[in-house]
Amino acid sequence: MTSPRFRASFLHPRYWLTWFGLGVLFLLVQLPYPVLYRLGIWLGRTSMRFLKRRVSITRRNLQLCFPDLPANQVEARIISNFESLGMGLLETGMAWFWSDARVKRWFDVSGLHNLKKAQENNQGVLVIGVHFMSLELGGRAMGLCQPMMAMYRPHNNKAMEFVQTWGRMRSNKAMLDRKDLRGMVHALKKGEAVWFAPDQDYGPRGSVFAPLFAVDQAATTSGTFMLARLAKPALVTVVLVRKAGGKGYELVIQPQLEDYPIDDEMAAAAYMNRVIEKEIMRAPDQYLWLHRRFKTRPAGTPSLYR
Repeated sequence: MTSPRFRASFLHPRYWLTWFGLGVLFLLVQLPYPVLYRLGIWLGRTSMRFLKRRVSITRRNLQLCFPDLPANQVEARIISNFESLGMGLLETGMAWFWSDARVKRWFDVSGLHNLKKAQENNQGVLVIGVHFMSLELGGRAMGLCQPMMAMYRPHNNKAMEFVQTWGRMRSNKAMLDRKDLRGMVHALKKGEAVWFAPDQDYGPRGSVFAPLFAVDQAATTSGTFMLARLAKPALVTVVLVRKAGGKGYELVIQPQLEDYPIDDEMAAAAYMNRVIEKEIMRAPDQYLWLHRRFKTRPAGTPSLYR
């Protein structure tokens, strides 16, 4: 995808509320980062009053994944998770509207040499990400270290899609529709780094059931397996973790994954879920637990959500 172009149709009244919200976000992220950090925590805590179903989903996910976690610790983690959600909203604005210099000021990088090494001899790299709340800012930070491509789902709101794509391409090369398997394989074979997050429930099509934390059968996308077989890329995990106390972020790039079972789809899904578990546990309070990760179930199996 090339850089998006503004269209007069984006000024239609149906998009006025979108533009108003984006304008408010733009103004908010001009505040100093320590102020944004406190504001994000307040927004997240306040949102719990209005997002009761999401609070319930978060609680259920934590109970399913960590059945031995005491109830009081589950509730504490829920509060921390929503504080992170509020901060994630502001981080989206930071990712889209901050200057390169301001973004660079607030994050450190560890392991960039791992990505460089994986790309030796012009090998493509499938960059494995997870859905931390700081995801948008992570993409911007990674692009400032090394521009890459990213797989995504186009937004239904055309004005939001324009701003979202413009923001994401400020420091990256291109956005690829997650359904565009051919485009992803082509990019990887050309030696590009392509970001892909295999940690969500994308439905029964193209998924297999593999363990994730304490859930024995979690719908796991086969996308990683197909891309690995077709393009033979190196696999490298990259996450952006928010430091405590408003001290910024760390972009963590791990060494190339070894012994990925490229000939066994089930083993590959289980392998990738173990990788995802390890990355989530870097900062479990910052993960997107409010997503119904275990919505898709094997045929005849009851729902895990009430």
